[in-house]
Formats: sequence, structure tokens, C-alpha cells
Amino acid sequence: MNYRTLGKTGLRVSELGYGAWGIGKHMWVGADDAESARSLQAAVDAGVNFIDTALAYGDGHSERLVGQVVRGSGEQVYVATKIPPANYQWPARPGVAADEAFPGKWVRECTERSLSNLGLEAIDVQQFHVWSDEWVGQGDWAEAIDQLRREGKIRFFGVSLNDHQPANALRLVRSGLVDTVQVIYNVFDQSPEDELFPAVQAANVGVIVRVPFDEGSLTGAVQPSTVFPAGDWRNGYFAGDRKEQVWQRVQAIAGDLGLAVDDLPEVALRFCLSAPAVSTVIAGMRRQANVARNVASAQLGPLSQEQLEVLRKHRWVRNFYQAA
Repeated sequence: MNYRTLGKTGLRVSELGYGAWGIGKHMWVGADDAESARSLQAAVDAGVNFIDTALAYGDGHSERLVGQVVRGSGEQVYVATKIPPANYQWPARPGVAADEAFPGKWVRECTERSLSNLGLEAIDVQQFHVWSDEWVGQGDWAEAIDQLRREGKIRFFGVSLNDHQPANALRLVRSGLVDTVQVIYNVFDQSPEDELFPAVQAANVGVIVRVPFDEGSLTGAVQPSTVFPAGDWRNGYFAGDRKEQVWQRVQAIAGDLGLAVDDLPEVALRFCLSAPAVSTVIAGMRRQANVARNVASAQLGPLSQEQLEVLRKHRWVRNFYQAA
């Protein structure tokens, strides 16, 4: 496993991180706790030392599983989690005050709940689960974060940026108030390269990349005939003709690279790791087979410049998180 420094935190984190949304048994259908625990342990055994979860993932279910594995692993594993907005609005809406989304009392309450779920003495990276740059200088959230640091309950602070809004943190990054940002970055959504990545590099802010596989489409697993289980949130993400759209595009990517569609998971992950601004890429890995595949891909390192130039042409501006 290769490691990178998570910005000014100084933490040496694995390039491949573990994204624990899918094991929360909420929105993603089909997770099995025993298999989830085995996949988490397999990742740690392979050198993955960064796990990203959230209080909202199954109302703490994901955190409890993560804590169970981390406490029993005997390894140095860094855990990041997230505080849901008090108004439960995803994404953050313009004009909403900071005190409506993250009042200091709520920040503390959620941190205490997460610590209890995880069974850990401190959270390595505590994040806000949404963000609006309007909140810089507003409310008492910064004071609450400072106090939690002083008490040793959290080590570092970050934010998870709204879907496809990487520029909505430039003020925060430049303010010096944040240690990490989490952002969607993949072959389709290359927009963080425009403004966010130069800003974080200048400020030495760590970057946690999420959705490297575009919720599965960039693995080639989402085809026109794909059927998701009833109740699975991907029925909305890939609603209407979206499965056909992504299938045509992944076939085009594979064709332009001269590869089989089955090779795309490796390419998608290595694309993210090719950006120098990126500290770690958190992939959902509910099964041990996915852990093995992603570990092997990460070990291959960045793509060639020729491959990256081909992939630049496949940038796709759209937002499937919105209703079809």
C-alpha cells in the first residue's frame, strides 16, 4: 500500500481509503454485517489505514461496525466521520444560516454520539456533512470545533462538500479554518481540478476523494438491463434513461483507451490517484473481493499522461443526485 500526507494534519494515510456509507444498511440495500466486518478487516490487513464514515449512515450503524473493527485490529487506523446538518438538508441551500445547520450545541452533541458509537477516545477527522461558504465567519460552529479539539475529542476538522460543488469551499480553504475537504472527483466529474485543487495545494489542505466510481457506473457494472433491489437509492440515481447514458459513455471510454470494460474499475481509481492534490480515495468496499481488486489497482500508481489525456475528453457535466 502507498501512503500520502493528509495535508497539514501530517497524518500518513493510505492512498486507498474505505468508504463506509454502503455498510450502514440505509439507502444501500444488501449489506450483511458479517461480510461488512470481514471486508473492513481485509482492508486493514492490506494496509488501508483510513476509514470514512458518518453519524447519518444508518443512524450510527456504520460507525458502530467501524469502531468494532478498528478497536480489535491492533493497527493504527485513522477514522473520519461526519456531523449531519441539524436541519437535515442535503445539500446545503443558499441563504441558510450557519446556526440553522451547525449550531455549536449540535456540533458537540453529534460528536459525543459518534464517539459513543465508535468506542474511541478521539475522532481523527470530524467533518461537517454539508457545507456552504456563506458560513465562514457566521455562527458559533468554529468555537465549538476549537473547544472539542482542546478537549481531545477530535484531532482535525474537515468538510464534505455538496455534490458537484467543489468551488463552494474556496473561502473556507483560504481561511485556514479547515484541515481537510472531501469532494466528488472522478473521470466524469473533473471539476475539482479547476479551482479547488490549486487552492488546497496552496493552503496545504488534505483532499479526501469520494465517488471514484460514480456510484458504480465507472466500474462497467451499470448496464441498461441492471436492476437494483427495491428500496435501494440507486433506483433514483440511475432513473429514466440514465443507465443507458452511462453505459454508452463507459463503452466509449474503454474503446478510446483500447481496454475492455472490465478494466475500467482500475482505470477509474488510478485516475483519481493521478492528481497530486489528492490525499486518499475512499471507495465503497462491502465485499472482500472489492477490497482485493481496489488494493491491487491502487498499487499500480498513477495513469500515464497519454491515458490521462484520453480521459480528459470524457468529462461530463451533470448531476444525477437531482431527480430525473
